[in-house]
Amino acid sequence: MLGRRDVMGLGLAAAASMVGRPARAAHDDLARAAEAAWIWSVPLIENARARSGALETLEPGQLFHNRDLTTIATQRVTTPNNDTLYSRAWIDLAAGPVRLHIPPMGGRYYSAALMDMYATNFAVLGSRTLGPGGADVTIVGPDAAAAPGAVRSSTRWCWLLVRILVGDADDLPNVRALQDRIRLTRHAAARPSRPATRDAPWDAYFASAQQLLAENPPPMRDLGLLRRIAPLGLGPGQRFDPDRFGAGERAAIERGVDAARAQVENARRHGLAADGWLYPKSNAGQFETDYVYRAQIAISGLGMLPVAEAMYLRALGPDGKVVLPPASGYHLRFPPGGAPPNQAFWSLTMYEAMADGRFFFAANPIDRYAIGDRTRGLKTGADGSLEIWISETPPAPERRSNWLPAPAGRPFSLVMRIYGPSDGLLTGAYRLPPLRRL
Repeated sequence: MLGRRDVMGLGLAAAASMVGRPARAAHDDLARAAEAAWIWSVPLIENARARSGALETLEPGQLFHNRDLTTIATQRVTTPNNDTLYSRAWIDLAAGPVRLHIPPMGGRYYSAALMDMYATNFAVLGSRTLGPGGADVTIVGPDAAAAPGAVRSSTRWCWLLVRILVGDADDLPNVRALQDRIRLTRHAAARPSRPATRDAPWDAYFASAQQLLAENPPPMRDLGLLRRIAPLGLGPGQRFDPDRFGAGERAAIERGVDAARAQVENARRHGLAADGWLYPKSNAGQFETDYVYRAQIAISGLGMLPVAEAMYLRALGPDGKVVLPPASGYHLRFPPGGAPPNQAFWSLTMYEAMADGRFFFAANPIDRYAIGDRTRGLKTGADGSLEIWISETPPAPERRSNWLPAPAGRPFSLVMRIYGPSDGLLTGAYRLPPLRRL
C-alpha cells in the first residue's frame, strides 16, 4: 500500500453510544467544552471554506491548474508560494474511488499531497516518495473495500494539491505541459453548502462544525475530545441545538470560544525558536491530537506539508511573534556554503500580515514576492557569502539584485521554505542565520 489510514473513522451509531447524548452541564463545563470544540473544529471550517471557494467554479473532483505562479491578483489561500505551479481538486470519495495519473517528471521537484478534512496529509506522492517516474494511484474513501496499492483517505472529502517547481519564467511552458499530462478520474457529486467563518457567532460556527463532522466522521483518536465536547450537542450522531441553552449557558459558551481564539493566537510560537526563527514541530502536517497547533496552522498555513517533505520557518519579531513591525530594513547573511541545505529548493517569501491572522503577498514596485536559489541575477560575495536585503524602499544600487521588498508601513511576515530538507535541518544540526535589523 502506498498509504493506509492509521485510524478508523467512527460510525455514527457507535460513536453516539460511546459519547452519549448531550446533557445539561455546569457553566464551567460548557465553557471548557466550547473552548475545546472550537479549537478542534478549526481545520474543518477552514478546509470547508477553501473547498467552497474552489467549487464556486469547479465541480467536485475536477482538476484545476494554475498556469502561472501565484501573484497578488490570484492568491486565494493564506501563505501562498511563488515557487511552484499548483494543480488542485476537491474530491468526494462517497461517489467511489478515483484514479490519479502522475506523469514522469524527470529530475524536477513535484509533490501531490492528499489531505483529509482534519488537515492530515495521509499521502504525499512525489519526487521524494515515488522518484522521477510518476505513478498511477487509486484513492479510496474511509469505508471502501481495500485495493492493492490504493491510498485511503480517512475522510469522505479530501484535497489534492499538486506542486511542480518552476525554474524561472522561461520554464513555465515546460511545467504547463506536465500539468496537462496529469489525469484525475471523477464521479458526479453535489456541491456542499458553504460553512460559517471561524469568526462567526458561536451558534452558527458550531452548527457548521456539526454538519461537517457528520459529513466527515472523526478518527478514533479523537474519542476523548468528543466526550469532552458532548455537552454542547456536538459529535457523531449528535444534534446541535443552540436554542436549548439558557442565557447563562450561552454566556459560558461565548466565554469558552473567546478563550479558544486567544489560545490559538497565543500559540503562534508553537515550535522551536532558534536565532530569531521559528522551526516547525516534527508533527507539522500530521498533527494527531495536537489540536492547538493544528488550528494555528489551519489559519496561517493551510495545506502545510510534513517536515520530511518541506520545512517552513518563520522569522520572529522583537516580541517573539511571527509578525514583524514595519522598519527601515532587515539584512540576512548566509556565510560561504551556508545557504539552506536541501534536495529540491529554498526560497524566502514576504507576506503582509492581515488582521484576521492570514498572510498574503503585498504589492511592490518590482513584483517580487520571494527570493531564493532560482532568483535571476542573485549575487554572491567574493567569498561565496549570500546577502539578502529586506526593506520597503530600494536599497543601494549594488544591493538591488538581492532585494526582497517589504509592504509599505504595514506589519509583515517572512517564511523560509526549504523543500527536500537535508538531514542537518531535520536533526537541528543546521540553523538559519539571524535576521538583522538595519
